[in-house]
Amino acid sequence: MQQSFPAELHELRPASTRPVGERERVMKILIAYDGSSGADAALDDLRQAGLPRVAEALVLSVAEVFLPPLAHAEPAFPTPVPVAVQQAWTRARRAVEGAYALAIQARAQVLRSFPAWDVRAEAHADSPAWALIKKADIWQPDVVVVGSHGRSGLGRFLLGSVSQKVLSESRCSVRVGRRRRQADAAPVRLLIGVDGSADAEAAVHAVTAREWPAGTAARLVAGLDVRMSTALIPPRLVERWLTAGDDHEQTWVHRMVKAMAAPLQTRGLTVSSVIQDGDPKQILLDEAEHWEADCIFVGARGLSRVERFLLGSVSSAIAARAHCSVEVVRPQPTP
Repeated sequence: MQQSFPAELHELRPASTRPVGERERVMKILIAYDGSSGADAALDDLRQAGLPRVAEALVLSVAEVFLPPLAHAEPAFPTPVPVAVQQAWTRARRAVEGAYALAIQARAQVLRSFPAWDVRAEAHADSPAWALIKKADIWQPDVVVVGSHGRSGLGRFLLGSVSQKVLSESRCSVRVGRRRRQADAAPVRLLIGVDGSADAEAAVHAVTAREWPAGTAARLVAGLDVRMSTALIPPRLVERWLTAGDDHEQTWVHRMVKAMAAPLQTRGLTVSSVIQDGDPKQILLDEAEHWEADCIFVGARGLSRVERFLLGSVSSAIAARAHCSVEVVRPQPTP
């Protein structure tokens, strides 16, 4: 008789005792963990992410194996199963068990920082990036948290960065966590890239929805790229910022930045702004470095798809090159 075993492991725990209505409102956070220094840095970074005292989190570790174990009892091979396949399944099972041990370890670390969170742990046998993307599609978290580097630099070079793949394919917000350079007691500094788009506005809303400590500072940054003429920006996307009396094509940018600063100030954040000519990617990266930002918040898309085609995705470039954490915000779908 063929023996099968699950391709994933889940922590068994009692169901949450929170009322259904409260569970529907709680923030959901999907955390990738592989035991690397980059993954540990992403866990440490959660303390500076303005996350709520009560939240639901799922830690996912992935075993990347050649032949994943069967998820069901139906035979995939004729009986008897070849010895080589049995050996591959045994190795895969051990890999999944090892990944699960990592997830349990990360769960304990998360609970030390957020003892009121409802945290689960899972391990899957799959490609790391696609396991996260598929889990996010099913579980529908508010944000996926990944480290900037995994275990294998060679693997990233040959197969592409897991964080970049999740960033480009995920339908929800993604936070690429990096270790903070300042002392934990220092005020949190948040850099927000704005360009008048709905996605940039969503990044501002994401910041205002968080719970920040006193003294947190936010800086709005708008990069005015001379290569991007207004002809490439559909008028309907900026008309809300335009008035008939504008005597300069950049006047709307200053008006937009002022409007986006208002909700941040209402939340008690200390707000400043930078409006500068140049490549938005480089301006954001330089300002983050100069200002010693803890995190850059950007929208997943800008005003123009043409910009993404010609100049590359601003969000992807910043996530790859920044020295601080980066959160790429996607608006929540309307129910």
